[in-house]
Amino acid sequence: MDASTKPLRIPPEMSIYAEKHGIFDMVKTLVTSLIVDKPEDPIQYLIGLLKRSSVEVPKVMLLGPPFSGKTTIARKLCEHTKAIHITASDILKESTDLTQNSQGYKAKEQEIPVDLWIKSIQRRLSKIDCMRRGWVLEGIPQTYREALSLQEAGIIPDHVVLLEAPDAALIERSHGRRVDPVTGDIYHVTFIWPEDNAVARRLERQAATSENQGVAQLMLQRREVPAIRRTYRHCLRSIDADQPLVDVFDQVLMYVLSRHRSAAPHIPRVLLFGPPGSGKSLQAKLISRKYNVVNVCCSELLEAVCADATSMGELIKPYLESGQQVPDSMVLQILTERLSRLDCTTLGWVLHGFPRNLEQAEKLQKSNFIPSRLVYSA
Repeated sequence: MDASTKPLRIPPEMSIYAEKHGIFDMVKTLVTSLIVDKPEDPIQYLIGLLKRSSVEVPKVMLLGPPFSGKTTIARKLCEHTKAIHITASDILKESTDLTQNSQGYKAKEQEIPVDLWIKSIQRRLSKIDCMRRGWVLEGIPQTYREALSLQEAGIIPDHVVLLEAPDAALIERSHGRRVDPVTGDIYHVTFIWPEDNAVARRLERQAATSENQGVAQLMLQRREVPAIRRTYRHCLRSIDADQPLVDVFDQVLMYVLSRHRSAAPHIPRVLLFGPPGSGKSLQAKLISRKYNVVNVCCSELLEAVCADATSMGELIKPYLESGQQVPDSMVLQILTERLSRLDCTTLGWVLHGFPRNLEQAEKLQKSNFIPSRLVYSA
């Protein structure tokens, strides 16, 4: 680049427009698809992606140790979102050459090769029901290697939920576990009991061999979870499963319905307001320090402009010296210049001291400096 070339400055209005219309998410999706699929004709490929339906569907991985309630949570989540519930056993039931080969390894009690297993998952997720309604992968991936292979295959979730609970609580749940032989639903004598008496009467105790398998899976999960957590750190949420089912599900659902999605980060624009002496200045300093955003105090900004030998400084000087309020039009002009600087447009800002009333707030909004977060300090 030529040394005389100036860096491209994007006006603040662009970031507001991009956030409002999901431009960041769209660009991130397009670039990710290009990197994964590597099409021969990138332009036509992108045109095809843009022509597809814009309706977002869930892409969720629900992970956790045995007896943490993954199956129950996954089923309730799919009932609510209409997504397809997929487990490892469901994939192995598919009548394809890939699954038949996988079943052969299972019959010999051998580990299924990762490449073969990933292709089986990929084929299932490429079916029309998953494409239209989305999916919830329960207990997949189990290992760090599986997680990396899924990423290489282009299977990238929007949300990863990791259920966590102490070993003592998980072992306690394993002893009271009951299975409905008709539906396959899982219950527990203490935590989850069916309301229907007919269902309760037909419940069966889980075989001891399944409990032993659960302990082995627990040890595997404890060994692999740190690396899996790092792999999905941008879209993973850990949730305490050692609490009532309804509370666990509410937290899972709230996260899945959010627009977290590890998209391109939005530029922070924080407005602090509240009565005098409520601690706005202190909170602004803490926010600025922690999140590396520009601290913009309106009163300090006016004093700095007044101290400069500029025409605007000379205009506002009489107001400040006499203790009068600087006209809103002048304040907005000064704020507009400050918030348009490169540090504010790239790092973001936290503003306090303006607006002080509804009229000023409306003027700030019309100036296109719209905050993305409002914090009231009482």
